[in-house]
Amino acid sequence: PPLPLSALTPRHFRCPPSSVLLHLPIHHLNATMSAPDSRLVIVDYEDIASEPSSKDLSPLLELAFGGEQSSSSSSDSSAPLGLIAIRNVPGFVKAKEALLPQAHTLAHLPSSVLEEQLSDPMSFYNAGWSHGKEKLGDEPDFSKASYYFNPITDTPGTAVEREQYPASYPCNKWPTEQEIPHFKDNAKILGCIMHQVVALLAKHIDALAEKKVKGYQTDLLYNAMKDTEKAKGRLLYYFPLETKDGDEQMGEQIDNWIGWHNDSGFLTSLAGDLYINDETGERLDQSAIDPEAGLYVTDRSGESIHVGIPEDCMAVQIGECVQILTGGVVVATPHCVRGPRANWNPNSGVKIARISHPCFIDSKPTFSLEMPQGITREEVASAGIGRDKVPLLEERWLRDGMTFGEFLQKSFEKYYDWRG
Repeated sequence: PPLPLSALTPRHFRCPPSSVLLHLPIHHLNATMSAPDSRLVIVDYEDIASEPSSKDLSPLLELAFGGEQSSSSSSDSSAPLGLIAIRNVPGFVKAKEALLPQAHTLAHLPSSVLEEQLSDPMSFYNAGWSHGKEKLGDEPDFSKASYYFNPITDTPGTAVEREQYPASYPCNKWPTEQEIPHFKDNAKILGCIMHQVVALLAKHIDALAEKKVKGYQTDLLYNAMKDTEKAKGRLLYYFPLETKDGDEQMGEQIDNWIGWHNDSGFLTSLAGDLYINDETGERLDQSAIDPEAGLYVTDRSGESIHVGIPEDCMAVQIGECVQILTGGVVVATPHCVRGPRANWNPNSGVKIARISHPCFIDSKPTFSLEMPQGITREEVASAGIGRDKVPLLEERWLRDGMTFGEFLQKSFEKYYDWRG
């Protein structure tokens, strides 16, 4: 297992630090647009692990997360994408490569194991296996399955807290070693790495907010992320899309694998994705994957942008709670996932599945969501983008000081009933 990140020093790094902006190809949805975008901000782990007083990442964080919207055109190349990538995280690539392929084995376990042993209705399916239990609108979502787990501890919170907040503090449900060897260890290692990196990044977000907002509490987000036991890994398996007769439009929708949404929590770490042959579990070469499939975000000018996270990088997105706490200095990112187009490479015969692993790092449910002094609710809400794609923040964050648990419940209700 990798060393705890708190014990690492630069001598543990396998690669020299880059600590500069690197530009990776990012493709626009509309192929008729001009040059490909290149706004993905990439920083080195060594810089994230440094104190803000010795390494000021504020300019890069503003390039990645800033809330300013373009006042010129919808294709403004300076509009932030709403996520940041981090390279050279110790142990990350090895941990990702160990866990992600195991999602295929998990998704193809007997239904008796998945539904009877690994599902947890008491937590509203926030632990273990969940397939067809989530919905947007009236339709259950069978296009993907999720396996939820807490990488920090198997029994989060106290007994009282687990009873009071079953969806926030569920106990883990693991497959046996015979069913999937080393799965539990692999999941915990990757999730813990992602949690610790998010905590380190939170300290730099705090430093940016202190510069921008009068009276912002020092290390507010860092302390909440560092000490939390509310971390939720979500190992996602996207099943091959099947276009039914008369439903060709579904195969062309940009959000046909997962709909447009904001992360309602604090910070979300992303481990990239993996495309495989659903029948064999074999990893697919890039040439076999629809170039328009994958993660899309809405940039600060309102444009839908296709983002490819480099395989050696972890990425982090902002949740709506951090938008509230910083008074809109950084804002949540509407995002969705697009599956392969129905008419792309129709003769290949390969049923393509996608695997990903976001890890949601949040505070305890009783955490008070308070905006900085001198900022209004209208300013916080209006800082958001993609307001035609996701339920409005002001309709879920009903008052300053609303607890995170209350806000999350209200967000669930709105997303399930909302029509874009």
